[in-house]
Amino acid sequence: GQRRPSRSLHLLTYLLLLLWAHLSHHAHTKAVLRRTTEDLLHGPTGAGVATAEGVTLKRSKRGWMWNQFFLLEEYTGSDYQYVGKLHSDQDRGDGTVKYILNGDGAGSLFLIDENSGDIHATKRLDREEKAYYTLRAQAVNKKTGWPLEPESEFIIKIHDINDNEPKFSKDVYTASVPEMSDVGTSVIQVTATDADDATYGNSAKVVYSILQGQPYFSVEPDTGIIRTALSNMNRESRENYQVVIQAKDMAGQMGGLSGTTTVSITLWDVNDNPPRFPQGVYQFSAPESTEVGSPVGKIKATDADVGKNAEMDYSIIGGDGIDVFDIVTDTDSQEGVITVKKVLRKKKMYVLKVQVENIHLDPRFLSKGPFKDTATVKITVEDVDEPPNFERPSYVMEVKEDAPIGSIIGSVSATDPDASRSPVRYSIDRRTEMHWLFNVHAGNGSIFTLEALDREEHSWHNISVVATEFNPKQSSRVPVYIRVLDINDNAPTFADVYETFVCENAKDGQRIQTVSAMDADEPVGGHKFFFSLAPEASVKANFSVRDNRDNTAGILTRRSGFNRLQQSSYLVPVVISDGDYPMQSSTNTLTVHVCACDRDGNMKACSAEALLRSAGLSTGALVAILLCVIILLMIVVLFAALRRQKKKEPLIISKEDVRDNVVSYNDEGGGEEDTQAFDIGTLRNPEAIEDNKQRRDIVPESLYPPVRRAPVTSRENTDVRDFISQRLQDNDADPTAPPYDSLATYAYEGNGSVAESLSSLGSATTEGDHDYNYLTDWGPRFRKLADMYGGEDSDRES
Repeated sequence: GQRRPSRSLHLLTYLLLLLWAHLSHHAHTKAVLRRTTEDLLHGPTGAGVATAEGVTLKRSKRGWMWNQFFLLEEYTGSDYQYVGKLHSDQDRGDGTVKYILNGDGAGSLFLIDENSGDIHATKRLDREEKAYYTLRAQAVNKKTGWPLEPESEFIIKIHDINDNEPKFSKDVYTASVPEMSDVGTSVIQVTATDADDATYGNSAKVVYSILQGQPYFSVEPDTGIIRTALSNMNRESRENYQVVIQAKDMAGQMGGLSGTTTVSITLWDVNDNPPRFPQGVYQFSAPESTEVGSPVGKIKATDADVGKNAEMDYSIIGGDGIDVFDIVTDTDSQEGVITVKKVLRKKKMYVLKVQVENIHLDPRFLSKGPFKDTATVKITVEDVDEPPNFERPSYVMEVKEDAPIGSIIGSVSATDPDASRSPVRYSIDRRTEMHWLFNVHAGNGSIFTLEALDREEHSWHNISVVATEFNPKQSSRVPVYIRVLDINDNAPTFADVYETFVCENAKDGQRIQTVSAMDADEPVGGHKFFFSLAPEASVKANFSVRDNRDNTAGILTRRSGFNRLQQSSYLVPVVISDGDYPMQSSTNTLTVHVCACDRDGNMKACSAEALLRSAGLSTGALVAILLCVIILLMIVVLFAALRRQKKKEPLIISKEDVRDNVVSYNDEGGGEEDTQAFDIGTLRNPEAIEDNKQRRDIVPESLYPPVRRAPVTSRENTDVRDFISQRLQDNDADPTAPPYDSLATYAYEGNGSVAESLSSLGSATTEGDHDYNYLTDWGPRFRKLADMYGGEDSDRES
C-alpha cells in the first residue's frame, strides 16, 4: 500500500512553493527590454538600412536580455496560469508594437497577448511528461509588420513539485537464504524509483524502511538491501517469511510520499539434523522357503531435513544374520529394504544390527553429534512344507551294454527337509523313459535295468526320478544321465561295397584294389583291423591280400594272365578281424571282373555288368533305371491306346448340345411385325395349319381370297419319313454315337412343298398365262416378289 500526506498539508506545501516561484520570477527572470532613444534599427555589424523615405537608419547594440521563465507543474486554478511578460523599449504604449511567440506549444499550450506581451499557459503541465519548452519571441511594427528587434529564443522550465510516490520494480519479490545463517547475511536488494526531479529538493530522495518482518530481517535505508537480523533461524521450525518494505521520498520526512512491496523469503535446507530410527527394535518373519533376493521387510529412519540432505544409507554392521541377510536403500522412499542373501537355514530367529547415516554431511554442523543411528532387527524363520531335497542336482551313472536284466546301476537319495521328516517314495517319470529299459526301487532309490541294452542303438539315456513325500503330497525330481558302456560285440566289415576288374594281361603281384573296414564298436584305444585271405581260398588262389597296417589292405594278383572267356569274374573272400577282446571277425567278398585291356592297362572290352560296375553304378541304381524305362514305355502304350479309342466327333458341336445349351437357328423373319410367320409345328404337321388365323403383316384373305389348293396329305411326305427313318437306323447302329439322346439336323427339303416349285422350266411361254396373285399368300418372305409380279398384272389390266 502507499500512503499520501493529508490534503491540507499538501495544499499548504503547494501554496508555499507557488509563492516562492512567483517572487523568484519577478526578481530574476523578468525580461527587461531596453532600447536607445534613437529611432533607428542597427544590424549586428552596424551597417545602415535605408528606409522608404531614403533616410539611412543605423542600429546600435541591442539593449535587452532573456532569462528563463519558471512555471509550476500541476496548476489547479480555473484561469490560465500566468508565465511572464515580454516588453520592448520600442513599445511606447501607443499600440504600434505587436508581440509574436513561436516554438514549443506556441499558440496552443502558450498564448501571448500581442499588445501587452503577457504569456499564459492554457493547460495544466506535468514536468514528468516534459521538463522545459523552447520558444522564440519577436516584437514587430503592427502597421508595417517589420521587426523591431531580431527574433530571440527563451526557455520556460517546468518547476517540479512532489507529486509522484516511489515505485518498486516488482510488486512481489522472491528470495531465499540458508537456514541457520549468521546475522547480517544479505538476502536480496529491492529498488524503488521516484519520477520527481532529483536535482530539485528532496522530492526524489528515497529512504527504505521495513514495515513487516521484524525481528527476523532488516533493510538498509539507502540501498534497500535486506539482511538477516536474527541468528539460528531453523527451517524445520519456520520455512517462509513475508517481509513488507516501504520506500518514502522527501528523505523520509513527514509529508513525503511512499510506496510498498512484499518480499517472500524462504529458508532453504542445510544438513543440520541427523537421521533417527523411530524405534529401537523391529520384528519381521520370513518363510524358510524364501528365495534368495526376496525382500523380508522395510525399515525407515526419519530426517527433518529435505532433499539430498535427507538422503540416507543403510547397512548391517552386526548380528548372527550378517551373512544371511542384506539391506539396500530405496532411493525414492529412503527406506532400508532387508533381503535374503543365502538360503535360510533351519534356525528359528536371526538378529541383525542395522545402521543408518547421512550421505551428504555439512562440516559446520558436525558438532551437533554423529549423523548416524542404529537399530536392532529380529527376523523369525517360519517352517513351511517343502518337497524332498535330493543330495545332488543331477546324477550320472554308467552300465555296460551286456549287463544282465535287473542289474543295479546306481541309486538316488532324497530327504524331507521339514521337521516331520516324512518318508520318501521314488518313481521314474515315464514321459522321460517310455521304453521301460530302467526302473527305480520305490524305497531305497536304486535304479536297475529292465531290458537288455544296446550301445549302438542308444549310448545315453536321460531319465527323471521323482521323489514324493507320503504326507502331504510334495514331490521333486532330479535328472539322471545313464551312459551305456561299449563291449566288443560287433565284427568289422568292409567300409563299402567293393567291385573291381583285372586285365587279362595282368602281371603277378599287381595291386587291383585297396579296401578299408568299419566297426560299430568304439574301443577306448581306437580301431585296429587285420586283413587276410580266407583259409578256404588260399589253395590255388588267384589273388592275395596284403595288410597295410593302417586299417587298409591291398588286393594283389597271384598269377600272370587271365582268360575272360574261361571265367569272367572271381570272388575273393577277405577276413577282417579287430584287436579287442573278445576278438570279432567277419568274411567279406570282393568281386573281380576280368576285362580285355591294352598294353597300358586301359580297359577295352568287358562284360556289361563289369562296365556298369566300372562306371560306378550299383545294383540299386541299375534297378531304378530299369524301372524308369518300363514306366515310360507304359505311358507311351497307354497314350497310343487312348488315341485309337478316341470317339468320333458328334453330329452337333458342343455348343448345340440340347442337354445344356440353347439351339440357335439362323432363319430370317419377316420383320418386327412378323410374329406368326414361322411355326415349327407347320413343318412337322402341315395338315394342322390354322386356316382362320389372320396375320398382321399381310392383307387378310377376306379382302383377297387366295386360290384354294389341295391340302398336302401325309402321303406326300413319305420320302421325308423314309429319310428320317434311315438316318435313325444309321445312328442307332453307329458304335461311336454318344450314349445319350441327341438332336441331328438334316438339310433335306423333300418332294412336296407348300410353296411348290419356283422353277421356270415348266412355265408357259408368255407371262400372261400365269397368275401371280398367290404369291401374296406365301408370307413376308415373298412380299417383294408378289409386289413385282402382282403389280405388273394390275398395270396391264388398267
